[in-house]
Amino acid sequence: MGLSTAWNLIKMQPGIKVAVLEKESQFASHQTGRNSGVIHSGIYYKPGSLKAINSRKGKQLLEEFCKSEGVPFKICGKIIVATANEEIPLLNNLYERGLKNGVNCEIITPEQILEIEPYCKGIQAILVNETGIVDYKKVCEKLVTSIQSNNSRTILNSKVIGLNESTSEISVSTKNDNYKSKIAINCAGLYSDKVLELTGHKSPIKIIPFRGEYYKLLPSATHLCNTLIYPVPDPRFPFLGVHFTKMIDGRVECGPNAVLAFAREGYLKTQIKITELTETLTYPGFLKLISKHWQMGIKEFWRSLSKNAFANALRRLIPDITKDQLEPAPAGIRAQAITAEGILVDDFAFYETPRMVHVLNAPSPAATASLCIGRQIAEKALAKFEK
Repeated sequence: MGLSTAWNLIKMQPGIKVAVLEKESQFASHQTGRNSGVIHSGIYYKPGSLKAINSRKGKQLLEEFCKSEGVPFKICGKIIVATANEEIPLLNNLYERGLKNGVNCEIITPEQILEIEPYCKGIQAILVNETGIVDYKKVCEKLVTSIQSNNSRTILNSKVIGLNESTSEISVSTKNDNYKSKIAINCAGLYSDKVLELTGHKSPIKIIPFRGEYYKLLPSATHLCNTLIYPVPDPRFPFLGVHFTKMIDGRVECGPNAVLAFAREGYLKTQIKITELTETLTYPGFLKLISKHWQMGIKEFWRSLSKNAFANALRRLIPDITKDQLEPAPAGIRAQAITAEGILVDDFAFYETPRMVHVLNAPSPAATASLCIGRQIAEKALAKFEK
């Protein structure tokens, strides 16, 4: 998101000087480099929402960017599969939503499911013809190259530790250096609320980290999945359920579940930051959330502990899967924004201070929508710059 915003700023305001500060030693170390690589169609999102609008336009821009920059991608399609009668109304609602969003999709029969995915069992499905896959790390590499070739800088190992806004400029302090600029943009992902609070403003939301754990199919089992296979999502949650994704390199990843992480960058079960965990467990919004959905939380936690339970979830879609065909894959962290009232923030959310634009929530399909949403962020920043 930060690289996309910088790239858009340069395109919109030729000659502008931009510096991208990245706290890690390389780009795409966290959410961007650990996602499933899906180019989403926009079928899931409420018509008229920022998610829906940006995923549709963003998908088009991303595909154009990949073609022009030589980034490999594939439009492989996916199926969203109902495995029980009670899921049919939800599937039909999802199909109607897709049509309203302009998605190329169709309802298919059990026989048609087997033509696409011979090992998948379902009673009805939506075929989403335009879903694709890409390596978002390679997208980032091209954005970095473009930014650097346009009189701007990308600076690694630069964790922001201080922000000071004045009437004429903003000072940004990192572990290694200090910078001054007319405008600054906060695209800090898992720490977006913390960066906002460096300005002295209280964040209206809290980022709660949820770890998404994945397995991948052994090479001998990748024939079980040809494209992307998803379950019908639970509309109460912003998670899409355990699914199969054929990656751009041919691997098949399975997952994710969604369990509370004990650190904002707690990719392993053993990674704990006491201060961050305490902050999560004492946040009123989180306590209200778990009081309503504790049963779902227990199921997700059990699936995290039990490989057999994880395999059972996968067998809803592909009954022939065995736990012996699974091996662990790298986990990711979802930066889930939650209000003090316990509401899961499910759309893009921004907060503006006099000289900053803060991207507080950039949920999926943020990667798909990045070039589009990056333009909107750039427009907000340039409006401040012109003032």
